[in-house]
Amino acid sequence: MNTPKNKKNLRAAFIGLGVMGYPMAGHLKANGYEVCVFNRSAEKAQAWVAEHGGESAATPALAAKDADIVCACVGNDADVEQVCTGPDGAFSMMQSGAIFVDHTTASASIARRMSSAAAES
Repeated sequence: MNTPKNKKNLRAAFIGLGVMGYPMAGHLKANGYEVCVFNRSAEKAQAWVAEHGGESAATPALAAKDADIVCACVGNDADVEQVCTGPDGAFSMMQSGAIFVDHTTASASIARRMSSAAAES
């Protein structure tokens, strides 16, 4: 029988460290989650790691690898599609049973498309 994980050993990936994502990822880390971040500007990801610990990844896929929860907080529909299904997108490396949470203010149509894409992954 598998022992359920507690948050102390849950791995979270956080994609997008803007005005909202940066502190949200920090709250996860401060509350005991292992966190790996990705941001399009590597400098911002490095600054987050310097402030909070954790690690950064060079691509959304590498951030999502082995994560139990993958969170995205990016700019718009095109950005959601890029970080999920684009080259090196998170969906390509997410493990079976991982949870994807999108905090982006995006359209319902992109949410439906990404739901379908996740189901096919």
